Amino acid sequence: MKYLIVGLGNIGDEYRNTRHNIGFKMLDAFAEASNIAFEDKRYGFVGKGRVKNAELVLLKPSTFMNLSGNAVRYWMNEEKIPIENVLVLVDDLNLPFGTIRIRKQGSNGGHNGLGHIQQVLGSENYARVRFGIGNEFTRGAQINFVLGQWTAEEEAAMPARLDVVKQIIPSFCLQGIDRTMNLFNNK
Repeated sequence: MKYLIVGLGNIGDEYRNTRHNIGFKMLDAFAEASNIAFEDKRYGFVGKGRVKNAELVLLKPSTFMNLSGNAVRYWMNEEKIPIENVLVLVDDLNLPFGTIRIRKQGSNGGHNGLGHIQQVLGSENYARVRFGIGNEFTRGAQINFVLGQWTAEEEAAMPARLDVVKQIIPSFCLQGIDRTMNLFNNK
């Protein structure tokens, strides 16, 4: 079986350590732990690896967040990966920092990257891992918060949260989304 694991974010040094790029950060943590290197390919940075009998295609779209669907569709078609074998890693303003929620489908929750993926694929029936970034910003300051850097406290807590994500990805590929949700939601 082949799986597409997509970390959402924005390319460029100015976005590297921002909250909105937690999808890239989660995918990088998994790739590093799995000795998977990324190559600059069409529509994104792509790495390939295995977890037991599962083939993994890791994707960090280079299309910028709001056009992520183009990269996802291209690599699904290129690698012949069905939508049920797609897992998207993304930030979530509606969850407290470090909270991880796994869903097998659902709305985009106002997230432009998820919205574009749903628009391009014509479906919201794909799995996602939402990483809470919190919403500690004043009215009208959402963009600055999302594109802002992590606090020192958040940075200190990050490795433990990323360790959970490094377990979620193989679980999704080997045990399926339902079992993975049961194991990791609310942890």
